[in-house]
Amino acid sequence: MLSSDTIYVPFGFLTARDLMDALRNFGFLLKDVSRLYSLNFERHATDLNLSVAQCRVLCYLQRNEGISQVQLAFLTDTDPMTLVRILDRMEGDGLIERRPDPVDRRARRLYLQAPAHPVLKEIWRVSDRARAQSFSRMSAQDRAQLLSLMQQMYANLDALMPAAAETMTTAAGRERPRPRAPAKPRAPTHAVAAKA
Repeated sequence: MLSSDTIYVPFGFLTARDLMDALRNFGFLLKDVSRLYSLNFERHATDLNLSVAQCRVLCYLQRNEGISQVQLAFLTDTDPMTLVRILDRMEGDGLIERRPDPVDRRARRLYLQAPAHPVLKEIWRVSDRARAQSFSRMSAQDRAQLLSLMQQMYANLDALMPAAAETMTTAAGRERPRPRAPAKPRAPTHAVAAKA
């Protein structure tokens, strides 16, 4: 007999406490799935002669040609200095091109070069294979539900932080900095001096 605090989930039964623990660990689970998904892609991508970071850069550029280096660093969650080295190598290989920003002399816009297109085709082929393995034990209905729920969560977070999504999706517009936490108020220095 199941107790009143037992909840049915598609893979069995959970107590309310188990469900709460699972929800508390959701962020860790999401990060772990992302990490394992990337490792699985990397395992398949050894023949590409590109790092995962280079693959990520090419894929984001394909979706956002004309993006600035600052925006690309934000999208790929890459340190700007590390990204500069990645872009230098890719530009040397003839995969990308940096062009001056017509509005901001300090900024550079990024574009794919013709040799990048067959490389991208291979990246997507490898990605398709890695994704198929990741979804291999899920029904088509479960896959569709997972994607739908992830899109719904994205929409929820986008509604809470619209500037973050705007930064991610704006290619040619002005850059929006990441929201910063408000600065902590400092203690007045004259108060310390008065006590001394």
